[in-house]
Amino acid sequence: MTEPCIFCRITNECSPVSSVYEDDCVVAFLDNRPASDGHTLVIPKKHFETIYNIPGEEIAHLFKVVKRVAVAVRETLSPEGLSIIQRNGKAAGQHILHLHVHVIPRHNSQKLLRMEEIQEVDRDKLDKIAKAIKQHI
Repeated sequence: MTEPCIFCRITNECSPVSSVYEDDCVVAFLDNRPASDGHTLVIPKKHFETIYNIPGEEIAHLFKVVKRVAVAVRETLSPEGLSIIQRNGKAAGQHILHLHVHVIPRHNSQKLLRMEEIQEVDRDKLDKIAKAIKQHI
């Protein structure tokens, strides 16, 4: 038997996260290796590997939550822009094979780093940012 993916462990509350939103179908939490402060991942609680596998009504709900998170991140952190990224398959750069959407605050002259260039951030810092974002959701 294979071990569940990291996002399945998160949805089953087996891995700690800095959560900003949760309902019966979706959870949103700060990436522990953020491209910038406030980098949030929004995932369905059910395991769907890619966008091709998720039913239409469930992806619609997921993206409603993505919008709520995006607005809360903007209100909390005042970025100059925001990237919404969703990748499907390894060729597209999907590293965790559980459907997820990145909400990444962006600032002028900031470039997105490659995965191997991004450092893990201390949980206390993530919790502080998550608490601030939650106030706007």
